[in-house]
Amino acid sequence: MRKIRLGVNIDHVATVRNARGETYPSPLRAALLAEKNGADSVTIHLREDRRHINEFDLKKIIKKLKIPLNLEIASTKEMLKIAYRSRPPFICIVPEKRKEITTEGGLNLDHNKNFLRILIKKLKKNNSRISLFIEPSLKDLEKAKKLDADCVEIHTGKLCNLINKKKSYKNELKRIQKAVQKGNQLGLEVHAGHGLTYNSARILSKIKGIQEFNIGHFLVGESIFEGMPSTIKKFKKILKL
Repeated sequence: MRKIRLGVNIDHVATVRNARGETYPSPLRAALLAEKNGADSVTIHLREDRRHINEFDLKKIIKKLKIPLNLEIASTKEMLKIAYRSRPPFICIVPEKRKEITTEGGLNLDHNKNFLRILIKKLKKNNSRISLFIEPSLKDLEKAKKLDADCVEIHTGKLCNLINKKKSYKNELKRIQKAVQKGNQLGLEVHAGHGLTYNSARILSKIKGIQEFNIGHFLVGESIFEGMPSTIKKFKKILKL
């Protein structure tokens, strides 16, 4: 049985906390609960506008967490300094727009390419595993390899939207499958993330070569009704099928 890792994104626990400016619910508590119930890593996105996770969360979580922390950051000088100082085991470089509700797509690997190369090199010397969040594009996979990334995370948002709306998703699924195969051929570790639900995770988990799934918004939402332990265990079961 192949091992597929589950990364639990807890950003939206912080979203609920920040809605009232309170100290609860605690992202640290969510991170430790995810760890206790079988998560292989915990993901947090430190956005430039700090709309959910903040530096205090990062410091507390990285100090207490025993499984790897996956820190999502934009490719900026400020975030490079924070990531270099905090030394998270995993780092995922993501695109970021101030006005977007959530991440809208993969990185433009041609934009500010020299700085991105410097960022990757510096953080890898700091012993962090570096992933790039990209579209399921064969050209982007080749660019990620040339930039010396360790991993890529395939943006699954389009596929998930098609599945949710009960529209044909076969072409997008094939596109992702080809991207996974290409990534494996290039020696990149391939991950998947964005918009994943029980149904879309089940469909994507059948593609051989995806080693890690990062799931957040749906998982936190379902946890309101089912509890986080139950929701994580259900996702773990789906990924083992």
